[in-house]
Amino acid sequence: MKTLAWLLFSVAALAASAPGYKVLGKIKIGGQGGWDYVYVDSAGRRLYVSHTNQVEVVDLDSEKVVGTIPDTTGVHGIAVADDLGRGFTSNGRANDVTIFDLKTLKVISRVKTGENPDSIIYDPVSKKVFTFNGRSKDSSVIDPKSGEVVATIPLGGKPEFAQVDGKGHIYVNNEDSGELIEIDAKKDAVIKRVKMDGCESPSGLAIDAKKRRLFAACGGSKTMAVVDPDAGKVLATPPIGQGTDGAAFDSGFAFSSNGRDGTITVVGEVSPGKYDVVETVPTQVSARTIAADPKTHKLYLPAAELGAATEMKDGKKGRPQIIPDSFAIVVVGR
Repeated sequence: MKTLAWLLFSVAALAASAPGYKVLGKIKIGGQGGWDYVYVDSAGRRLYVSHTNQVEVVDLDSEKVVGTIPDTTGVHGIAVADDLGRGFTSNGRANDVTIFDLKTLKVISRVKTGENPDSIIYDPVSKKVFTFNGRSKDSSVIDPKSGEVVATIPLGGKPEFAQVDGKGHIYVNNEDSGELIEIDAKKDAVIKRVKMDGCESPSGLAIDAKKRRLFAACGGSKTMAVVDPDAGKVLATPPIGQGTDGAAFDSGFAFSSNGRDGTITVVGEVSPGKYDVVETVPTQVSARTIAADPKTHKLYLPAAELGAATEMKDGKKGRPQIIPDSFAIVVVGR
């Protein structure tokens, strides 16, 4: 009876601590083609959305599309340097980065990088831009003022999403090895590797900079690895949904966007040093990437309506087709 009572108490406590996230609405984008990352520039009040060969720019307050950045062939990620007035896109199929003006959205220059630049991030401490190149398995380091590559960092595996800690360190997931790689941004060098046991094929990565915790969305194992980078160890691996490719952190919670299930898994610190799932939020099938606005505490997930699966030559089913003009941003909040 004591065991049952404790179980009921635990379930009730978990339900009481559920933050209560839900879909608030959608921002219509339309058009055709796929997408990858979405980026919130909270200070500039803009949302940047990768969309096949261009970037859609949305005003966060009016929730209206206010511009586009064209000719970003196979764009994956977006980074912003508010202090420099410049933005950057990683163009996977062109093997380059577009540098654009934040006010006008006009292209300033293009920079050749390693092969298939995927994630991209700006480090405000070193004032450098880093691309993480999936095919060449390295990082191109760019001086954002001169628009030149100043270093290349070998990574020894396929890099995925990255985060900065505000202290001159960059963390990036290695999808091939299930490692978290730490880079010294001033030295342009790898200084630590953390094996994330219980995490297969990590993609999305989020950071709690205050508590120095990293949250890796591990699609292969359907877990979220909660990592202490300083101690170099995994603290927890709570379960998440299927088809994840993104992670975010806000208001004390980590989020995994699960595109195949059409859900967000919300992970919280349920007791000191203990992390677990506190809520599962229905969103939309295909919503696999995510970004958070620390000002409004809203979450943004690109998604589209999906039709029938494509027919393959061997008779197998391929990916579902995207229904034209259905692309939108799912807005989630409390």
